[in-house]
Amino acid sequence: MSSSQLQKLLRYRAWADRLTYAAVAALPEGAATAPRATIFGNMLRTLSHSWVVDDIFQAHLQGRAHGYTSRNTPEPLPFDDLWQRQQAMNAWYLDYAESLTPERAVEIVHFRFIGGGEGRMSREDIILHVVNHATYHRGFVADMFYQVPAKPPATDLPVFLRDVPQPAG
Repeated sequence: MSSSQLQKLLRYRAWADRLTYAAVAALPEGAATAPRATIFGNMLRTLSHSWVVDDIFQAHLQGRAHGYTSRNTPEPLPFDDLWQRQQAMNAWYLDYAESLTPERAVEIVHFRFIGGGEGRMSREDIILHVVNHATYHRGFVADMFYQVPAKPPATDLPVFLRDVPQPAG
């Protein structure tokens, strides 16, 4: 995958996160932390899981230990703190992708999965994973909007490509 494609996907991810976090912030008090019939229990814990997975794979890319024993934080992070962390993480991934040479992009990274077992992915596949993983879990959050009831934002890739001017090239 080309560097420009990775960067486009990461810009898409940051845009979709901005829309999602803004929509969650605009919900009635307590809606983001209200118990829901979903794997992580509520909107905030689902968004937290997405950030934790980003953090884990950032550590893999950096060749350092991440320290997690679970795919979520032990205690929920406050919404504003989580949003600040997610913005910083999104910026880090975009900067990282911009710095990748074609040779480094296809380099294999070895790691251990939290649930056990060996993993190996190219650097570009890790980036594709974090983008795809976030999209998957934003879908969970969107479903929970209907339980509020509220309408979630449209965060599909074609909407991003239509609404956000893209760099030439």
